Amino acid sequence: MTNAHSLWGAKGRRICVTGLLLVASLASFGSTMSCRKKVSQKQCDELLDRFSELVVKERMPDAGAETLATERVRERGEAKSDDAFKNCTSEVQLEEHACAMKAASSEALIKCLE
Repeated sequence: MTNAHSLWGAKGRRICVTGLLLVASLASFGSTMSCRKKVSQKQCDELLDRFSELVVKERMPDAGAETLATERVRERGEAKSDDAFKNCTSEVQLEEHACAMKAASSEALIKCLE
């Protein structure tokens, strides 16, 4: 089995998370003038948790619960400190959040935010 760190590395995870948040920001840019309701900070946190969970499970499908929990915390921390995440409440719409929360993979979640 290939080491998850060698597949993604710290830089790869950061690029993936940054990419997700950038896609969310760009996808919503065109609709910022509309009356569509944006998500709350709590919903942004839920989105971040969901994305982190999916990424970790995809990277480490055979890992135990403790390892998964540790990796989710680390993944979430990296994303939370990213500048792009700070725009979540002004960029992500409720419909996008609902789609993302139902996504079965990180790729599907990202598509919800496009």
